[in-house]
Amino acid sequence: MHRIVEANFLPPPVAQGKKKSRILIIDNNSGFTYAAKIALERTGRYSVWEENEAVLAHQTAQEIKPDLILLEIAMAETDGGEVAERIESDPALQGTPIVFLTALVTKAEAKSGLRIQGHPFLAKPISTPELIAGIERNLPAHARS
Repeated sequence: MHRIVEANFLPPPVAQGKKKSRILIIDNNSGFTYAAKIALERTGRYSVWEENEAVLAHQTAQEIKPDLILLEIAMAETDGGEVAERIESDPALQGTPIVFLTALVTKAEAKSGLRIQGHPFLAKPISTPELIAGIERNLPAHARS
């Protein structure tokens, strides 16, 4: 006998008309950013933008004014720490939460509460439920639906 078990690990969708949280994903891996964008937008809770060029990340953040930024640490042109510094030094973006993404640490290290340059981080590879939990933990209260 076969049983099908449905796992409902995503948060409930946002009611029509409610504001969605604006998420910017900065990562030079376009496959990752696209997959994360699709998964997050399927929840109905987020509007997601992708930036795959580290040199354009600050400009993109200025245009979007995200509620939260997911930022890869290890990128080809520059590292995420430098991108974070540029964003944090911009008066229009100060206070925007930045959550680092990295494959340079283990999931256990990520759960330990350690911070990188004062920012929380999520270990890659990362599942959709883990990504959503990390976003929800770090979204400012005014950005939550």
